[in-house]
Amino acid sequence: MAQHVRDIMTSRLVTVEPQTSVTAAAQKMRDEDIGIVLVCEGDELRGVVSDRDLVIRSLAEGGDQEKRTVASACSADLFTLTPDEDLDTAVQMMREHAVRRIPVVDQGHPVGIVSIGDLAIERDPRSALGGISAAEPNE
Repeated sequence: MAQHVRDIMTSRLVTVEPQTSVTAAAQKMRDEDIGIVLVCEGDELRGVVSDRDLVIRSLAEGGDQEKRTVASACSADLFTLTPDEDLDTAVQMMREHAVRRIPVVDQGHPVGIVSIGDLAIERDPRSALGGISAAEPNE
């Protein structure tokens, strides 16, 4: 059984710069079949923007989405895990902050993302969430 975040995190990162339009970020999420992108300047993590952030902080506000940047839709509180932290810490952080995904950083640089689905697959693969998380995405 995995013990550390590094054992279950997704290491394929999708990033955008803060000045990227929310439309471009949404298209990237669609094309990559993901629900979150990391907002980076160079290799420094500056924030995250999720599909929900785009709806609540951008689309619902109206206006020209091509002119609105991901910087305006980012989650205000940025918290992260390190690859060496144990999985209980990840669970506790997700509960405390009511989030489904947390960026993983090593010496300040993003190296992965751990999701509630990753934890469900590891901890209880026969659960409904574990099964859904392990399934192929809908087309």
